[in-house]
Amino acid sequence: MKTICIDSTERELSRVTFDTRADLTEGWPSHIRGIVDQICEELGARPMHIGLSAPGIAGSDGRTIWWMMGRLEAVMGVDWQTVLGHDRPVPVLNDAQAALLGEISQGAARGAKNAVLLTLGTGVGGAIVCDGRVLRGAIGRAGHLGHIALDPLGPRDIVNTPGSLELAIGNCTISERTGGRFETTHALVAAHLSGDVHATQLWRKSVRDLACGIVSIVNCVDPEVVIIGGGIAGAGEALFDPLQEFLDEVEWRPHGHRVRIVAATLGEYAGAIGSAHNARVPGSG
Repeated sequence: MKTICIDSTERELSRVTFDTRADLTEGWPSHIRGIVDQICEELGARPMHIGLSAPGIAGSDGRTIWWMMGRLEAVMGVDWQTVLGHDRPVPVLNDAQAALLGEISQGAARGAKNAVLLTLGTGVGGAIVCDGRVLRGAIGRAGHLGHIALDPLGPRDIVNTPGSLELAIGNCTISERTGGRFETTHALVAAHLSGDVHATQLWRKSVRDLACGIVSIVNCVDPEVVIIGGGIAGAGEALFDPLQEFLDEVEWRPHGHRVRIVAATLGEYAGAIGSAHNARVPGSG
């Protein structure tokens, strides 16, 4: 669990990482209150605002995680204002939505009003900010961009989407995509960079699929910028150079307008920064 404390100008006062301790089945959320109290004691003040983010679908009330089956189920339905004993509502976001707000407030997309985040790792996460606000949708499901379909005849992913972007680029399918040659995307990229022709073919297909997913998203929500984060983004030029090459082929660019593609800059604290921003600036999330 990552925590960050900022002042009214969003200047950082502290950041700390704690064990989540989800094994504390009884009273697990109260463990979080103890951590908040510890931070307050160290800073010598109580917070005016508290924000929180977690995996799963945030509730339409903006105060709870509504759905997170199979992961931290104890968090579902928890009202964090009550648990933390705070005198104001504690706004809650999905972790990718919070990370995108972090990148907009202090990171790679600073000041953007329309932006998309894709996190490329074991799976593919995502979030959308549209006209300055996080796009939530009817039940909070909006922004799960890894589950758009690229191949309607392909295998189904964990949410039943056939041939999804997550299956095309996520580390979860690297062994299947490479005929068992590679167990990690890092290993595939390393082989590509060493001159392995077959590895290059496999890697470039994955990146082209990513480009096709990005242009589909761009055509739907028209962002100023697409931010790429997650472990696979650590491939750097090995990812971004061919990605731009494929986007040059397939992106719709009215009057030559092209969407900026940038690497995320805030790392593992992006969600904590975005959660704090969401608490401080009502309406951003």
